[in-house]
Amino acid sequence: MLNDQAAGLRAMHANKTQSRDSTPQPVRVIAVASGKGGVGKTNVSVNLGISLAQQGNRVLLMDADMGLANVDIMLGLQTKYNLSHVLDGEKTLQEVIVEGPGGLKIIPAASGVRRMAQLSAMENAGIINAFSELNGELDILIVDTAAGIADSVISFCRAAQEVVVVVTDEPASITDAYALVKVLSRDYQLSKFRLLANMSRTPAHGQQLYEKFARVCEQFLDVSIDYLGTVPFDHDLREAVQKQIPVTVYRPNSLAAKSFKGMAKKIETWPIPRGVTGYLQFFVENLFQSGH
Repeated sequence: MLNDQAAGLRAMHANKTQSRDSTPQPVRVIAVASGKGGVGKTNVSVNLGISLAQQGNRVLLMDADMGLANVDIMLGLQTKYNLSHVLDGEKTLQEVIVEGPGGLKIIPAASGVRRMAQLSAMENAGIINAFSELNGELDILIVDTAAGIADSVISFCRAAQEVVVVVTDEPASITDAYALVKVLSRDYQLSKFRLLANMSRTPAHGQQLYEKFARVCEQFLDVSIDYLGTVPFDHDLREAVQKQIPVTVYRPNSLAAKSFKGMAKKIETWPIPRGVTGYLQFFVENLFQSGH
Protein backbone atom coordinates (compact mmCIF):
# COMPACT_ATOMS: atom_id res chain seq x y z
CA MET A 1 0.00 0.00 0.00
CA LEU A 2 2.74 2.42 0.99
CA ASN A 3 4.66 1.61 -2.16
CA ASP A 4 1.56 2.36 -4.20
CA GLN A 5 1.21 5.71 -2.46
CA ALA A 6 4.87 6.50 -2.97
CA ALA A 7 4.62 5.52 -6.63
CA GLY A 8 1.56 7.72 -7.03
CA LEU A 9 3.36 10.58 -5.36
CA ARG A 10 6.36 10.05 -7.61
CA ALA A 11 4.22 10.06 -10.73
CA MET A 12 2.41 13.18 -9.58
CA HIS A 13 5.69 14.99 -9.01
CA ALA A 14 7.13 13.75 -12.29
CA ASN A 15 4.15 15.15 -14.18
CA LYS A 16 4.40 18.49 -12.43
CA THR A 17 8.11 18.58 -12.99
CA GLN A 18 7.86 17.84 -16.69
CA SER A 19 5.18 20.43 -17.25
CA ARG A 20 7.11 23.10 -15.40
CA ASP A 21 10.70 22.44 -16.23
CA SER A 22 12.05 19.64 -18.39
CA THR A 23 15.35 19.54 -16.48
CA PRO A 24 14.81 20.12 -12.77
CA GLN A 25 17.83 21.43 -10.92
CA PRO A 26 19.35 19.54 -8.01
CA VAL A 27 18.64 21.16 -4.65
CA ARG A 28 20.85 20.82 -1.60
CA VAL A 29 18.69 20.03 1.43
CA ILE A 30 20.46 20.74 4.72
CA ALA A 31 18.86 19.98 8.08
CA VAL A 32 20.26 22.01 10.98
CA ALA A 33 19.71 20.16 14.26
CA SER A 34 20.87 20.16 17.87
CA GLY A 35 20.48 17.84 20.81
CA LYS A 36 19.22 20.60 23.10
CA GLY A 37 17.81 24.09 22.83
CA GLY A 38 19.76 27.25 23.56
CA VAL A 39 22.81 26.43 21.47
CA GLY A 40 22.11 29.04 18.78
CA LYS A 41 20.80 26.65 16.13
CA THR A 42 18.31 29.08 14.57
CA ASN A 43 20.91 31.85 14.53
CA VAL A 44 23.22 29.46 12.68
CA SER A 45 20.49 28.52 10.18
CA VAL A 46 19.67 32.17 9.43
CA ASN A 47 23.25 33.38 9.04
CA LEU A 48 24.38 30.38 7.01
CA GLY A 49 21.37 30.93 4.75
CA ILE A 50 22.19 34.61 4.25
CA SER A 51 25.87 33.86 3.60
CA LEU A 52 24.88 31.27 0.97
CA ALA A 53 22.43 33.74 -0.60
CA GLN A 54 25.14 36.42 -0.71
CA GLN A 55 27.25 33.96 -2.70
CA GLY A 56 24.58 33.89 -5.40
CA ASN A 57 22.49 30.90 -4.31
CA ARG A 58 18.71 30.92 -4.18
CA VAL A 59 18.16 29.92 -0.57
CA LEU A 60 14.97 29.04 1.25
CA LEU A 61 14.94 28.63 5.03
CA MET A 62 12.14 26.52 6.43
CA ASP A 63 11.34 27.04 10.09
CA ALA A 64 10.54 23.43 10.98
CA ASP A 65 10.15 23.91 14.71
CA MET A 66 6.41 23.37 14.56
CA GLY A 67 5.77 24.13 18.21
CA LEU A 68 8.12 27.00 19.04
CA ALA A 69 8.88 28.76 15.79
CA ASN A 70 11.36 31.60 16.16
CA VAL A 71 12.99 32.42 12.81
CA ASP A 72 10.53 35.28 12.24
CA ILE A 73 11.04 36.57 15.80
CA MET A 74 14.81 36.47 15.38
CA LEU A 75 14.48 38.58 12.23
CA GLY A 76 11.79 40.92 13.54
CA LEU A 77 9.45 39.88 10.71
CA GLN A 78 5.70 40.28 10.94
CA THR A 79 4.36 37.15 9.28
CA LYS A 80 0.67 36.93 8.50
CA TYR A 81 0.60 33.39 7.17
CA ASN A 82 2.56 30.27 7.97
CA LEU A 83 2.68 26.53 7.43
CA SER A 84 -0.58 25.96 9.30
CA HIS A 85 -2.39 27.87 6.53
CA VAL A 86 -0.80 25.58 3.93
CA LEU A 87 -1.85 22.56 5.96
CA ASP A 88 -5.43 23.83 6.13
CA GLY A 89 -5.47 24.43 2.38
CA GLU A 90 -6.02 28.18 2.82
CA LYS A 91 -2.73 29.21 1.21
CA THR A 92 -0.18 27.75 -1.16
CA LEU A 93 3.42 27.46 -0.09
CA GLN A 94 4.32 30.31 -2.45
CA GLU A 95 1.83 32.55 -0.66
CA VAL A 96 3.32 32.05 2.80
CA ILE A 97 6.98 32.54 1.81
CA VAL A 98 8.34 35.85 3.09
CA GLU A 99 11.38 37.83 2.00
CA GLY A 100 14.02 37.94 4.70
CA PRO A 101 17.22 39.99 4.90
CA GLY A 102 20.19 39.41 2.62
CA GLY A 103 18.19 37.72 -0.13
CA LEU A 104 17.03 34.88 2.13
CA LYS A 105 13.49 33.56 1.65
CA ILE A 106 11.69 32.12 4.65
CA ILE A 107 8.82 29.75 5.30
CA PRO A 108 7.50 30.68 8.76
CA ALA A 109 6.27 27.94 11.06
CA ALA A 110 3.26 28.22 13.30
CA SER A 111 4.40 29.28 16.74
CA GLY A 112 2.57 28.01 19.76
CA VAL A 113 -0.15 26.19 17.83
CA ARG A 114 -0.57 22.87 19.57
CA ARG A 115 -1.87 21.08 16.49
CA MET A 116 1.23 22.08 14.55
CA ALA A 117 3.42 20.61 17.25
CA GLN A 118 1.66 17.27 16.94
CA LEU A 119 1.33 16.72 13.23
CA SER A 120 0.67 13.22 12.01
CA ALA A 121 3.07 11.68 9.52
CA MET A 122 0.51 12.24 6.78
CA GLU A 123 0.13 15.92 7.68
CA ASN A 124 3.89 16.38 7.77
CA ALA A 125 4.00 14.78 4.35
CA GLY A 126 1.24 17.08 3.13
CA ILE A 127 3.29 20.14 4.02
CA ILE A 128 6.39 18.83 2.34
CA ASN A 129 4.29 17.77 -0.62
CA ALA A 130 3.64 21.47 -1.22
CA PHE A 131 7.35 21.83 -1.97
CA SER A 132 6.78 20.41 -5.43
CA GLU A 133 5.54 23.93 -6.29
CA LEU A 134 9.08 25.23 -5.82
CA ASN A 135 10.76 23.07 -8.41
CA GLY A 136 13.44 24.96 -10.32
CA GLU A 137 13.19 27.99 -8.05
CA LEU A 138 15.83 27.30 -5.44
CA ASP A 139 19.34 25.93 -5.02
CA ILE A 140 19.48 25.29 -1.28
CA LEU A 141 16.79 24.43 1.26
CA ILE A 142 17.83 24.84 4.90
CA VAL A 143 15.55 23.15 7.40
CA ASP A 144 15.80 24.62 10.90
CA THR A 145 14.51 21.71 12.97
CA ALA A 146 13.27 21.70 16.54
CA ALA A 147 15.80 20.91 19.26
CA GLY A 148 15.98 17.34 20.52
CA ILE A 149 14.86 14.06 19.00
CA ALA A 150 11.14 14.55 18.38
CA ASP A 151 9.57 12.63 15.50
CA SER A 152 9.54 15.68 13.22
CA VAL A 153 13.29 16.20 13.79
CA ILE A 154 14.01 12.58 12.90
CA SER A 155 11.84 12.86 9.77
CA PHE A 156 13.53 16.03 8.51
CA CYS A 157 17.03 14.75 9.23
CA ARG A 158 16.33 11.46 7.44
CA ALA A 159 14.90 13.21 4.40
CA ALA A 160 17.70 15.80 4.07
CA GLN A 161 20.96 15.04 2.27
CA GLU A 162 23.09 16.77 4.90
CA VAL A 163 22.64 16.99 8.66
CA VAL A 164 24.50 19.78 10.46
CA VAL A 165 24.60 19.25 14.24
CA VAL A 166 25.16 22.42 16.28
CA VAL A 167 26.94 22.00 19.63
CA THR A 168 28.41 24.22 22.31
CA ASP A 169 31.08 23.25 24.79
CA GLU A 170 28.81 22.31 27.65
CA PRO A 171 28.05 18.78 28.87
CA ALA A 172 24.29 18.84 28.17
CA SER A 173 24.79 20.06 24.59
CA ILE A 174 27.40 17.41 23.83
CA THR A 175 25.48 14.58 25.51
CA ASP A 176 22.22 15.47 23.78
CA ALA A 177 23.91 15.91 20.38
CA TYR A 178 25.44 12.46 20.83
CA ALA A 179 21.98 11.05 21.63
CA LEU A 180 20.60 12.59 18.40
CA VAL A 181 23.41 11.13 16.28
CA LYS A 182 22.98 7.77 18.03
CA VAL A 183 19.24 7.57 17.31
CA LEU A 184 19.67 8.62 13.67
CA SER A 185 22.50 6.16 13.06
CA ARG A 186 21.28 3.18 15.08
CA ASP A 187 17.57 3.32 14.21
CA TYR A 188 17.63 5.01 10.79
CA GLN A 189 21.04 4.16 9.32
CA LEU A 190 22.27 7.71 8.85
CA SER A 191 26.05 7.53 8.76
CA LYS A 192 27.32 11.01 7.85
CA PHE A 193 27.02 14.17 9.91
CA ARG A 194 28.60 17.65 9.92
CA LEU A 195 29.47 19.31 13.21
CA LEU A 196 29.36 23.05 13.87
CA ALA A 197 30.85 24.31 17.13
CA ASN A 198 29.02 27.43 18.27
CA MET A 199 30.02 30.13 20.77
CA SER A 200 33.64 28.95 20.88
CA ARG A 201 36.31 30.92 22.70
CA THR A 202 38.77 30.45 19.83
CA PRO A 203 38.92 28.55 16.50
CA ALA A 204 41.25 26.05 18.19
CA HIS A 205 38.69 25.55 20.94
CA GLY A 206 36.03 24.77 18.31
CA GLN A 207 38.35 22.31 16.59
CA GLN A 208 39.07 20.56 19.91
CA LEU A 209 35.36 20.28 20.64
CA TYR A 210 34.83 18.70 17.22
CA GLU A 211 37.68 16.24 17.70
CA LYS A 212 36.39 15.20 21.11
CA PHE A 213 32.85 14.72 19.82
CA ALA A 214 33.89 12.94 16.63
CA ARG A 215 36.19 10.58 18.53
CA VAL A 216 33.39 9.41 20.83
CA CYS A 217 30.85 9.08 17.99
CA GLU A 218 33.20 7.18 15.71
CA GLN A 219 34.29 4.90 18.54
CA PHE A 220 30.81 3.81 19.59
CA LEU A 221 28.67 4.42 16.49
CA ASP A 222 29.01 3.50 12.83
CA VAL A 223 29.22 7.12 11.66
CA SER A 224 31.61 9.69 10.24
CA ILE A 225 31.56 13.24 11.60
CA ASP A 226 32.96 16.00 9.39
CA TYR A 227 33.91 19.41 10.73
CA LEU A 228 31.96 22.29 9.22
CA GLY A 229 33.54 25.00 11.34
CA THR A 230 33.23 27.14 14.42
CA VAL A 231 31.38 30.35 15.26
CA PRO A 232 33.26 32.39 17.85
CA PHE A 233 31.69 33.94 20.91
CA ASP A 234 31.27 37.45 19.53
CA HIS A 235 29.75 40.56 21.14
CA ASP A 236 28.71 41.80 17.69
CA LEU A 237 26.62 38.66 17.29
CA ARG A 238 24.93 39.17 20.66
CA GLU A 239 24.16 42.78 19.76
CA ALA A 240 22.78 41.69 16.38
CA VAL A 241 20.47 39.16 18.07
CA GLN A 242 19.15 41.85 20.41
CA LYS A 243 18.47 44.14 17.45
CA GLN A 244 16.80 41.28 15.52
CA ILE A 245 19.22 41.70 12.63
CA PRO A 246 21.42 38.79 11.45
CA VAL A 247 25.08 39.45 12.23
CA THR A 248 25.98 38.79 8.58
CA VAL A 249 23.91 41.87 7.70
CA TYR A 250 24.43 43.95 10.85
CA ARG A 251 28.22 43.52 11.12
CA PRO A 252 29.43 41.83 7.93
CA ASN A 253 33.09 42.21 8.93
CA SER A 254 32.70 40.79 12.43
CA LEU A 255 34.44 37.55 13.39
CA ALA A 256 31.11 35.73 13.56
CA ALA A 257 29.98 36.95 10.12
CA LYS A 258 33.33 35.96 8.60
CA SER A 259 33.03 32.49 10.11
CA PHE A 260 29.57 32.04 8.55
CA LYS A 261 30.91 33.16 5.16
CA GLY A 262 33.77 30.67 5.43
CA MET A 263 31.36 27.84 6.22
CA ALA A 264 29.06 28.85 3.36
CA LYS A 265 32.01 28.59 0.97
CA LYS A 266 32.76 25.15 2.37
CA ILE A 267 29.14 24.05 1.87
CA GLU A 268 29.43 25.02 -1.81
CA THR A 269 32.27 22.51 -2.17
CA TRP A 270 30.15 19.62 -0.90
CA PRO A 271 29.21 17.19 -3.69
CA ILE A 272 26.05 18.25 -5.49
CA PRO A 273 23.46 15.51 -5.10
CA ARG A 274 23.09 13.52 -8.29
CA GLY A 275 20.27 11.48 -9.71
CA VAL A 276 16.85 11.33 -8.11
CA THR A 277 18.25 12.08 -4.64
CA GLY A 278 19.08 15.60 -5.73
CA TYR A 279 15.52 16.68 -6.42
CA LEU A 280 12.96 18.09 -4.04
CA GLN A 281 10.68 15.20 -4.94
CA PHE A 282 13.12 12.86 -3.25
CA PHE A 283 13.04 14.99 -0.11
CA VAL A 284 9.24 14.92 -0.22
CA GLU A 285 9.09 11.20 -0.77
CA ASN A 286 11.69 10.40 1.85
CA LEU A 287 9.83 12.46 4.37
CA PHE A 288 6.56 10.85 3.35
CA GLN A 289 8.00 7.38 3.89
CA SER A 290 9.94 8.21 7.04
CA GLY A 291 6.77 8.91 8.93
CA HIS A 292 5.77 5.26 8.82
